[in-house]
Amino acid sequence: MSWIIRTLWSYARSSAEVRSDSRAARRFAAFGQGSAIAFPTATLYGEPWIEIGAHTVLGGDITLAAGMGPGYDLGAETVVRIGSGCAIGRGSHVVAHRSVDIGDHVYTGPYVYITDQNHVYANTDVPIGLQWPVDDPVSIGSGAWLGANSVILPGVHLGRNCVVAAGTVVRPGTYADHSVIAGVPGKVVRTYDDELGWAPPLKEAGAPTRVPTPSSGLPSDMPVDPPDRGSATRFPPD
Repeated sequence: MSWIIRTLWSYARSSAEVRSDSRAARRFAAFGQGSAIAFPTATLYGEPWIEIGAHTVLGGDITLAAGMGPGYDLGAETVVRIGSGCAIGRGSHVVAHRSVDIGDHVYTGPYVYITDQNHVYANTDVPIGLQWPVDDPVSIGSGAWLGANSVILPGVHLGRNCVVAAGTVVRPGTYADHSVIAGVPGKVVRTYDDELGWAPPLKEAGAPTRVPTPSSGLPSDMPVDPPDRGSATRFPPD
């Protein structure tokens, strides 16, 4: 019996994932070549307002949502933009109501939470869940690495190649390129200067490992280098 269950589950995973050539991908504003959303998904709605670039993978049990719920008209502009060459970890949440912009080559660990909306509690006479929430756009620069269980709060703007340590809660604000952020609440613990290098200096580490690529090499439309500031990845925000 167990082998039957494993066989059926394996078939479901390979057949039910959202791929660029699948019918489900057509519901998205854009779904790039070679991209996929693994099965099963936890929550998925608002596809017409979600853009996904080429060769991006979102892990299983993902929550990817635009708007307050299914069936809402969010207007002419997309709300969630995920670039090319990204890997979003299993069980992560990308929940947007106004604007969440993730650049190219962004990698996250599992169970990362990214949102542009938060509850408010200013009115002491109304339950918090019934008070109108507040939106604040989020942008994550190309090449960033977000560790497992990290939280990106509304109003966060990460520069290129930023590192967010596992379990960090990143507070609203603009963070320079190459910032390393850690802690609860998150604080910048390392910075980089073109002339002075890293401060504090990096410790010796093991030999770097090459990121695996298909045996046929990268497709011609796959971005190799992060885009320039102000490019189509919309960082920094207008």
